[in-house]
Amino acid sequence: MVDIEKKIIEIIKHKPVILKKIYELLQAENKEDRRLIRKTAKKMLSDGIAYKDSKNKYHLVSSKQVVGTIEFTKSGNMAFLSDKNGDEIAITVENSLNAMHKDRVLIEKIGQWRDLPSGRVIRILNNEIERIVGQFQKKKMFGFVIPLNGKINYDFYISPENMNNAKEGEIVEVEILKHKSKNKNPEGKIIKILGKPGDPSIDLPIIITKHGLPNPGEFPKKVMEEALKIPEKISKKEFKGRKDFRDQLIFTIDGDTAKDFDDAVGLKKLNNGNYELGVHIADVSHYVNDNSDLNKEAYKRSTSIYLINTVIPMLPHELSDWICSLVQDEDRLTMSLIMEINKDGDVVKSNIYNGIINSKKRLTYSKANKILENNADENLMEEIGFLKETLESMKELMYIIRENRKRRGSILDIESGEVYFEFDENGYVKDILKRERGISEKIIEEFMIKANETVAEFFDIKGLPFIYRVHENPDGEMLIQLKNYLEILGIKFKIPETMHPKVLQEILEKTKDHPLNESIQKLLVRSMKRAIYSNNNIGHFGLASNSYTHFTSPIRRYPDLIVHKMLKKYIEGKNDLKKQDIEKYSKILPDISESCSKKERVADEAEWDLIDMKKIEYIRKHIGEKYEVFVTGVTKFGLFVEIPEKMINGLIHISELDDYFIYNERDNSLVGDKTKKTYRVGDKIKAVVAKADKLTLQVDFIPYENYIKINKKNTKNYFNKKNKNGNKKTFKKKGKNK
Repeated sequence: MVDIEKKIIEIIKHKPVILKKIYELLQAENKEDRRLIRKTAKKMLSDGIAYKDSKNKYHLVSSKQVVGTIEFTKSGNMAFLSDKNGDEIAITVENSLNAMHKDRVLIEKIGQWRDLPSGRVIRILNNEIERIVGQFQKKKMFGFVIPLNGKINYDFYISPENMNNAKEGEIVEVEILKHKSKNKNPEGKIIKILGKPGDPSIDLPIIITKHGLPNPGEFPKKVMEEALKIPEKISKKEFKGRKDFRDQLIFTIDGDTAKDFDDAVGLKKLNNGNYELGVHIADVSHYVNDNSDLNKEAYKRSTSIYLINTVIPMLPHELSDWICSLVQDEDRLTMSLIMEINKDGDVVKSNIYNGIINSKKRLTYSKANKILENNADENLMEEIGFLKETLESMKELMYIIRENRKRRGSILDIESGEVYFEFDENGYVKDILKRERGISEKIIEEFMIKANETVAEFFDIKGLPFIYRVHENPDGEMLIQLKNYLEILGIKFKIPETMHPKVLQEILEKTKDHPLNESIQKLLVRSMKRAIYSNNNIGHFGLASNSYTHFTSPIRRYPDLIVHKMLKKYIEGKNDLKKQDIEKYSKILPDISESCSKKERVADEAEWDLIDMKKIEYIRKHIGEKYEVFVTGVTKFGLFVEIPEKMINGLIHISELDDYFIYNERDNSLVGDKTKKTYRVGDKIKAVVAKADKLTLQVDFIPYENYIKINKKNTKNYFNKKNKNGNKKTFKKKGKNK
């Protein structure tokens, strides 16, 4: 294929031609030759080596040009594109041609934007987004839909015949008929009316359409046909070549509402004082073959998506909730990792097997925590008391492994920031509560980290192709912000030439009792980059791990499924890979890593958006109320703040501050021109909720002292007026405008 690629490059660098002409010039006379040329040309397009114009002619991408997916920021006023090396290129709106978020484009490098190269879109190659969700605005004879996704910065024209009887202000789903041209807005057709703003029942459909997600429980017909052909029971012939662990005390520990059980654990104390830890993971790869429609769909989705009380699974429920799930009292096929761990927390011996288990108990975190905290009643002891000794040993081992991670500098103590919602009988959010992690959650976390590291080392030590979970060093600018902020608090922090996570862990330990501990954690998290999948092992900064992967959740993550497929080949090759497998995975892993990283990002954004919608639904009921908020970010236009107990974020616009404030870039602060009052990250202030918009996901606050000053006479009626959308209106200020 490499030779064919070179020949195609040689042809199109002189003159753009259609595929038929390439066949002719390469004398492709039979179907197999033409198939290989087509496949190579398609790969050249996806790799950004070539592009096709509107006449289907292939052009060679020059050294000053880049092909990629354009991604706009949430405000829609700036875009970025990553080249094939992962380097970002900035594109201003005026240089974006008529491109829309997620379009595949050809850009030309034209200079610098801040510290990044800048580019200009010179051709739109493909429109990725086919549907959008937005709010309908009706004019006399026509209408417009304003997208709820701020990354899409155009309103869509709706002709009378395409309105579908939508009413003013309704939230609708739109099929894109025409994309934006030089002088015309994009055009769409309303295909579904979701409902009125504020109705909680439309939140999930909004998120699904906004992020282009599949509907929960829906799979293509061919995928379901394959899933339904898989037997519900394991046959005796499937035991062949497997190590039998069914007589061992192995069980699952998961959340109360979990339905799919990827992992089970077992533990023995050995005579030499070491621990034998078994981590048994559902053998999904046994049922999802490379060439199957199940595999293609799993790759396409790449991850299960958790949208509060709804799951969009990677695999059909017939697999994820039953035959691939490690259900209590059922024989199940596994990939079983057995590790001998010494009292220092090091793995001194490990083996991976095709296994078979029978889980002795479906245990929940809440029940396990009660046992471990000696808080179990008689009924609970009768149910799971037989696991107490093993759970106590697991607790011992957890602390040993955790201490091992601490010694090497792994970051341990950052809170997850997860919340859960309580709903009333009408589906509205009644309360927001922080999700606390108990001892059993930490046990499973430490065991899974250790398993993931051990599996990654199998491949890393031998230099075999593999898919790693990698985490780059922190962003330098953000570290400087963190350093400046800590120094303001009186905490000394030197940025070493070679950054190590141990430095950040020491900060967490120093500040664990500080009143601004949560703000310090948030700034520290923002200083770190996002973990991604890669075939190139650069290590995992946050875990201080030389090699790390995702092995433990193949029901819900495609990279884990790929790792299992590779482990099977590794076992077949007697702890090695055969030559053909090395060649195969060397070719496919870069694309799989990039694709899965992107899909994971989409899933995360969808989950965050729905959580934010529900937080705003809650805070809308509290407009006009006073809260203590912490400043989490400082910009030229105002202060980002958070209600810590509800983890609700919002903005105090600079116009709401009682002075003319100047932004100090050096220490990331706002300083009042007359009063010299200073606002920094971590400051605690009293503020009033002024506005909460569920559609734009924005919450506005004003300082409480300003609210009191302007409304001394009638503070109770400050937010009593309502606008058309049901948001409580902010007051009109008296006196001079700011």
